[in-house]
Amino acid sequence: MAHIRAMQEETEKGKLQINVVSMADARPISEARISISYTGVPESTLERVETDSSGQSEVLELNAPPEEWSLDPTNERQPYSEYTLDISAPGFEPVSIAGTEILANVKAIQNVRMRPSGVGREEEEVFVIPAHTLYAEYPPKIAEDEIKPVNESGEIVLSRVVVPEYIVVHDGSPRDTTATNYYVKYKDYIKNVASSEIYATWPADTIRANVLAIMSFTLNRVYTEWYRNRGYDFTITSSTAFDHKWIPERNVYDTISVIVDELFSNYLSRPNVRQPILTQYCDGRRVSCPNWMTQWGSKELGDKGYSPIEILRYFYGDDMYINVAQEISGIPSSWPGYTLEEGSSGEKVRQMQEQLNRIADAYPALPKITADGIYGPATAEAVREFQSVFGLPVTGKVDYSTWYKISEIYVGVSRIAELT
Repeated sequence: MAHIRAMQEETEKGKLQINVVSMADARPISEARISISYTGVPESTLERVETDSSGQSEVLELNAPPEEWSLDPTNERQPYSEYTLDISAPGFEPVSIAGTEILANVKAIQNVRMRPSGVGREEEEVFVIPAHTLYAEYPPKIAEDEIKPVNESGEIVLSRVVVPEYIVVHDGSPRDTTATNYYVKYKDYIKNVASSEIYATWPADTIRANVLAIMSFTLNRVYTEWYRNRGYDFTITSSTAFDHKWIPERNVYDTISVIVDELFSNYLSRPNVRQPILTQYCDGRRVSCPNWMTQWGSKELGDKGYSPIEILRYFYGDDMYINVAQEISGIPSSWPGYTLEEGSSGEKVRQMQEQLNRIADAYPALPKITADGIYGPATAEAVREFQSVFGLPVTGKVDYSTWYKISEIYVGVSRIAELT
């Protein structure tokens, strides 16, 4: 009855796009078959779709509760609908994901990695996405000092702040030896956490402030090697009592994804402090946390037109500022420092063209271009196609976000960053 009641309350529409790739080599899987139903009502098949040559489904419209429910801190009703996806493809083990969350007027992105048949277990992989942290009860954060001591031997092992390519996420509390460790791309981790902990319908600058806090906290764990210095073999946990809520295979949202791609090398600093600040926060409704950011409070300030740094300073103090990491791991060539567009030329253009051509080997929807170092109309069109496939604003120009997204996908499909 609860599912029927929930379906009756779904008066608006949200969007969903499914991206399916091989776990072995990050290549897109075409003609993957996807069946979509309401979670808990498996006989209610709503859509059957197949992926294209880029491993993507069409963008689907699905029922969702009113958007207002995700904007009102006093609302007690579940502000998103939940769908189950069953995915199969020849040569791959099937995958089932229950609980994909659809918010009104936002596009959800469900990334699916399929294991080739004959590699490991021969059975369906099943993932169940638990409730959003703003809707369900989760353990509150155990307070820590926001700046870790630097005078202890071995406490700080990095000489400068580095954005890692991967982090190791322990899916449980630190002492839970039965919990699985996952190797996760840093940007994917941030997108996952933000999608798990705030609503993607919130103002863009509220999302930016929360993403900056999540990234700074995470980079503090990386910089201080917090868990490894305590004998653990992971970077961070998925426990809200210790770190952030991260959920294997959960969907993310386009409004969050674009902002993470825009800001991923940033973190928060205080004067004369080398390490990223451990920016702790709480929801501000179920849990209060003086001197920390509250998520619902950040939403209210975003509604009032506060900028990201104004939101952060409101909660953390006026001496907080945004910094940029000195190094980004796993990138073949750093951004040139200016936007590449029609009329640009030189070695950076040629490098970008070569990377796009390598990506086109795996994504045939992308056109091949001449890697001549000259940014002409054909290169601009290839960039537009790339941006369309990978969820970036379609401008035909290679800005900071597009440069690093090209590098990320290039590394994935060419296996440069294969973990050993």
